[in-house]
Amino acid sequence: MSRYYLAVDLGTGNSRVALVSSDGTIMDMRSFTNTYYRDERYEDAQYFLPGEWEEAILRGCQELCAAHPEIHVSAVSAAGARQSIVLLDRSGKAFYGLPNIDNRGRAYMSKVPDQEEIYRISGKWVTEDFAAAKLLGFRKLYPEQYRKIDKITSLSEWIAQIFTGRIVIEPSQACETQLYDIGEREWSEKVCGCYGLDMAILPELCPAGMSAGPVLPKYRRLLGMTEDAVFVIGGADTQIALRQTDIGVGDIAVVSGTTSPVVTLMKEQFYDPRQRVWTDANLGGQTYQIEMNPGVTGLNYQRICSMLAGNLDYDALEEAYSKKTAFRCTASFSSLLFYERRGLRRGGFFMRSPLDSAVDRTDFLWSVLGDIACSIYEQYANLRALTGNRSDCVLGCGGGFQSRTLCQMLSDLTGRELHLRAGFDQATVQGLTQVCNECLGEANILTQQRQIVYRPREGQLIHRYYPEWFENRNRVN
Repeated sequence: MSRYYLAVDLGTGNSRVALVSSDGTIMDMRSFTNTYYRDERYEDAQYFLPGEWEEAILRGCQELCAAHPEIHVSAVSAAGARQSIVLLDRSGKAFYGLPNIDNRGRAYMSKVPDQEEIYRISGKWVTEDFAAAKLLGFRKLYPEQYRKIDKITSLSEWIAQIFTGRIVIEPSQACETQLYDIGEREWSEKVCGCYGLDMAILPELCPAGMSAGPVLPKYRRLLGMTEDAVFVIGGADTQIALRQTDIGVGDIAVVSGTTSPVVTLMKEQFYDPRQRVWTDANLGGQTYQIEMNPGVTGLNYQRICSMLAGNLDYDALEEAYSKKTAFRCTASFSSLLFYERRGLRRGGFFMRSPLDSAVDRTDFLWSVLGDIACSIYEQYANLRALTGNRSDCVLGCGGGFQSRTLCQMLSDLTGRELHLRAGFDQATVQGLTQVCNECLGEANILTQQRQIVYRPREGQLIHRYYPEWFENRNRVN
């Protein structure tokens, strides 16, 4: 007999709550758009109001449980966007949210001391992306508000605090603050000192798959949950999604979404003196996730489709792509050259002049998919060379791989099979399901999912596209 879970997935642009069974079947789902506000006191700062998000999350949970009164939920779990935190006061109220898109610390980064040592300890180079920088920027302009902070936590473990009252953080999220020592697996007094931050605001560590405690009675009653319902710790959305691939040490995997992290797992801490990778804590903090990332990728394709695809549906686009024997332009819209630690500020479509009369909208759309595939491949090739991990296949998950064309492009470029498991397009929900199953002693759903395999081919259009794409991208950057 199946158990049922509420899986909360807090992203950057959107968030959702899913009602899912222990065998991985998604029964129903509710989504909402995340609301942010600009803080004009900084050059580039955004924040969110936790109370607004909490209301939307609980409303989604309520709607799901009301729509399925025959189902009684046994557990809640959550995954959250990395590099985002919530600030809580002494009463446990979440009063301010600093999202991953907040860059309020940028002006202060050059003054942070011992930057090489920070990279060695945290696995991350000093940048405004991480919570350490956001907190530094917050303290500089809002010292009174900063003094209100009793604890911080990540988006995913903030949901644990809502449902149980307990404030903890998973190691995969702790490392995204840049205040966590990935080798010692504990908070770093050294890094906190470099940023001028108080260690007392850092919460207790709690690994994925552990119960944070029983769900508070008011929520058990509100949602009609079982009497023994618990909150199961999830973690960072990338690491949770990768659980769906069943990634192991030595494997290389890609999460194709708004961005496209390319990662490999290692048993031992990895250090690159040239700082070409991020070393993340994997779920539980016992293994290490080595990452490169081409930055914004899938979001580019979504936007160009909304502008140009018009009445062409998904299958029609894929059919058009399959018939292409030539490309008439290249695209460059990915935003990071990760292994050089720099952003790509210029992009666009590149083609010969005068404008070819044979160019149609599918040429532009196909070229953006090509840009994504080439950008991922470039990170893959560098990560493989740097770490020495040379798995026989590439594992994949994420909504971007719904494009069969992108899947085949990536397999062709890497010369490796691309393996997807059924449910790859809802990998975060599936990963949370597996985390809950582990906690509650249910069966491993990964062993039951069928594999979808793309096999590499030689002499394909994407092979001709890559060198021209590479030249055009580098010429303008």
